Amino acid sequence: MHAIKHNDAARLVFSHGTLLFDGVSRETIRTHFAGIPWQWDERVGQWRCDAIWYSEIIGLLDDSSTQVENLVPQQPSVHWPYVAIHPLREEQRKALAAWMPIGKGVVVMPTGTGKTEVALTIMQQTAVSTLVVCPVRDLMYQWHHRILEGLGYDAGIIGDNTFNVRPVSVTTYDSACIHMGKLGAQFKLLIFDECHHLPGPMRRDAALMSIAPMRLGLTATPERSDNRHLDLQGLIGPIVYALPMAEVKGRTLADYEVVRIPVHLSPEEQTTYDRLAGEVRNYMHLKVRETPGYSWQDLCAEAGKDPECRKTQKAFHAKTAIEDRAEEKLRVLEDLFRLHADDRVLVFTGSNAMAREVSKRFLVPCLLNHCRKKERGDILDGFKKAEYKVIAANQVLDEGVDIPEAKIAIVVGGQTSVKQAKQRLGRILRKQADAKATLYEVVCAETREEQRSRQRRRSDAYAGTRHRRI
Repeated sequence: MHAIKHNDAARLVFSHGTLLFDGVSRETIRTHFAGIPWQWDERVGQWRCDAIWYSEIIGLLDDSSTQVENLVPQQPSVHWPYVAIHPLREEQRKALAAWMPIGKGVVVMPTGTGKTEVALTIMQQTAVSTLVVCPVRDLMYQWHHRILEGLGYDAGIIGDNTFNVRPVSVTTYDSACIHMGKLGAQFKLLIFDECHHLPGPMRRDAALMSIAPMRLGLTATPERSDNRHLDLQGLIGPIVYALPMAEVKGRTLADYEVVRIPVHLSPEEQTTYDRLAGEVRNYMHLKVRETPGYSWQDLCAEAGKDPECRKTQKAFHAKTAIEDRAEEKLRVLEDLFRLHADDRVLVFTGSNAMAREVSKRFLVPCLLNHCRKKERGDILDGFKKAEYKVIAANQVLDEGVDIPEAKIAIVVGGQTSVKQAKQRLGRILRKQADAKATLYEVVCAETREEQRSRQRRRSDAYAGTRHRRI
């Protein structure tokens, strides 16, 4: 029972990812709950707000004087069959010590520095009902395995056509958004892995619709180009610990170097590229003169009904395909494969088409987003056993998947984001004895790809990049 300063009977109820407050006057809401974004719901004649405000509401109720019937379910504690977690390193202990006093917040640590061990230790010490939310199914199953291995608990699985809810469960962001209306009162701790995915317009519901007072965000790259990473403060909590890459390079992580290799389009490719770029540039210049503020997003919105817009859009994609799939990139890839004939190599492309081109040209496996779970598992297992020396992928290996065997990565295309650059570098930084990692970035000179490369290299992880011609 809790109290508010009101004479009528009052009840607090969890309802489909929200909280309903019944028997409370507008004056009480205004004077005692001014900081809570209550909305009057005429359909039920009660006050309603997102479930995320539960902890703050409970704090306000504890400070008041009249009894309130709290009908929100209480979450169970959890017993771990055994604990087999590796002892934490110094930086992991610092992350744990920063999070535990407040029970909320984001831990920022480079890929390979053991964020999962920090989370498992938090689960072990808090021993409360926990939901782990992951961006993709592969990572969901990876978490399930780690919880079973480290805490002896067979976690429930919510996603991939499975709905098995247990006091400790794993799920994906998409499944969490769909089911949180039913699950939002069942967990006391939420762990958002790769939490930079959370602030999206729909995925944030996974945080808003839960009453969980304890929240942990894990990421190596919190920044988002839309600045929505600032919303993590309200959805999870503040950044409580951030570990710079420089502190662990060569110690916890493998020592590494980044090598940038410029290539050029062939005369035929350059001629076509310049013509297509001119078409796009001239059309956009004309549209901006006619309509100040006209943007590329406006052109894409009109492409379905305006033939000239559609023609310009096709020219842009054709231009991008030339720089993405330049013949010289494939020649450099061949040279690098010869140079690292005894190593296992990851090739990161900028498109599915280029990943398939690399796969066909060099007869190596290709991993794309639509590959089925069994196919992914077979390819990654073959890579681990050295049956395959090379894997080509577009975005499917950018984050989350553990590939400790790889120490060579070749980037032949991608987005502008520093986040993607760090994620791809992180795939080869898990320490193996004194093995040194190398990331090659193959970039078409005198194209927009050169500009995208410069933007990616703003990261401190790319400091000291060497330039080389092959």
